[in-house]
Amino acid sequence: MLRRAGKGMGRLARSMMGDRKANFAVMTALSAPVALALAAVAIDEASIYTERREAQAMVDLAAITAASNINNVNTAVVTTLADNGMPGVVVQASGQTIAPATGKTVVTVTQGRYASSTANVSQRFQAGVTPYNAVRVTLAKIPNRYFASSLIPTPVIGTQATASMTPLATFSVGSRLFSVNGGILNALLSGLLGGNISLSVMDYNGLISADVSVLSFISALATQLNITAGTYSDVLASKATVGQIATAMANVPGLGNTAKVALQTIASKSTSTVKIPLSSLVDLGSVGSLGLGQQPSGLGVDASAMGMLTAAAVLANGTNQAAIDLGATIPGLLSTKLSIAIGEPMQSSPWLAIDGIGTVVRTAQTRIKVAATVGGAGGNVGGGITLVSVNLPLHVEVAYAEAKLTDISCPTGPDSIKVTVSARPGVVEAHLADSSSSGFADFTKPESFSDTEIAKVSLLINLLSVTGSAAFEMANNAPTALTFNKADIDAKTIKTVSTQNLTQSLTTSLITDLSLTTNLLGLPLLNLNTLLSTVRPAVVALLNGVAAPVDELVYNLLGALGVRVGQADVRVTGATCGRAVLVQ
Repeated sequence: MLRRAGKGMGRLARSMMGDRKANFAVMTALSAPVALALAAVAIDEASIYTERREAQAMVDLAAITAASNINNVNTAVVTTLADNGMPGVVVQASGQTIAPATGKTVVTVTQGRYASSTANVSQRFQAGVTPYNAVRVTLAKIPNRYFASSLIPTPVIGTQATASMTPLATFSVGSRLFSVNGGILNALLSGLLGGNISLSVMDYNGLISADVSVLSFISALATQLNITAGTYSDVLASKATVGQIATAMANVPGLGNTAKVALQTIASKSTSTVKIPLSSLVDLGSVGSLGLGQQPSGLGVDASAMGMLTAAAVLANGTNQAAIDLGATIPGLLSTKLSIAIGEPMQSSPWLAIDGIGTVVRTAQTRIKVAATVGGAGGNVGGGITLVSVNLPLHVEVAYAEAKLTDISCPTGPDSIKVTVSARPGVVEAHLADSSSSGFADFTKPESFSDTEIAKVSLLINLLSVTGSAAFEMANNAPTALTFNKADIDAKTIKTVSTQNLTQSLTTSLITDLSLTTNLLGLPLLNLNTLLSTVRPAVVALLNGVAAPVDELVYNLLGALGVRVGQADVRVTGATCGRAVLVQ
């Protein structure tokens, strides 16, 4: 009985094992929950991926918009994100911690400065460094979940973008020549460059009124230096003589014939073989990365032909002292000898730059010594006193003038562009005195001055030496902000800052404060107030008679060297607000 029952169960089991009907339904029933869970996760992950890409695109756009509105970045970011459907945008301020939530997007907006020249990419954006030219926007939000929120934790979408907008301007600092004395300028250039420079007043006026395209000049200079390919910066990394520089300037298209011939003459007459580093002459900033022959969009890059020439001549002369003997060519002076010393320009500070906010240009520190003998002496001044000779030992030192680009803005578009330059003229010190010749060209320390012989007088049989000195200082106060609009830039308008207004000439100011004393055979004479009161008016009268031509001489020399007493000229010849681009 039992054996029969066991055989029946065996047959039933074999029958069931051999019957494969409805297996798919069973397997489907068993795997369906797993498949549904995987599908839910896949759908949500795909949705999160798409949402992250959309968020990145919106953050990129917000960063670009903020960089274009660098002074109102928070509003720019919030408006951009909200307009593109980003829900509940909240700006997290510095020091705050706001957690994102469903329907609440948290953004952090950081202003800073982006320097593309930094080798380490991660350090190119420097948060909080002014002047600002870049914005970093960071976003955090909770993504939408559809099916898998109960299966896996909800992630936080985090995206970041950095955009930079670098406005550029072409600007320079220097001084205009208000009057042209060809003889003085010829003597100056001959002293700086060697050779015998002989140009007419018309030649100099042609140079003064001419502008050259800086980029065309560098391209022409590349030909002179046999540089056939590369960027403008590659050319500026090399050196050239003043002759090569003048030749390249003469080859710039569009230059007037008078200026062209004058530059060719200077190139042929200059005997200086000193090669100057071109980067000390011009700073192109980011424009330097353009290939030779390329032009920056919307940015004029022009410079004064005379300014560039004299700046090159100054660099070629280095710290050498130039001596010029003008003889009796100055009205009222029997003889005039000049000594000129020019300090090295500060590192990375040329006279012309094409760069962004914060860029500084400077002139060179300059010293001029005038040793002149005044005509008209020899007459009796009363009391048996004869004025034998009168000397004018004038020393003028002008510290570097400085101009700093402080702002470029386009409130309503390119036509509303405004460029602000903060400028300051150099401190001026002038002396009627004697100084050590060895310290004249040493700019590492101030000159020391002492009384010197101003006049010789004859009293009976005695020859008296009248000595004295005077000092004058024009102090330098806070910088003055100069604003250039589009019309000023298009017209290449020159604007001037002044330390103070002189009520009288520089030389007259010194003469007014001149103190005199006398010596007899090297021994001090006391109680000679009567003698001095007789001699002083005659000496002062002769000196005042030559004050105007001496001032003109000094101002012409300083103007040719790009500096001026108590004033500085600034010019902006091109500017652009640029456009914001993603950089990280």
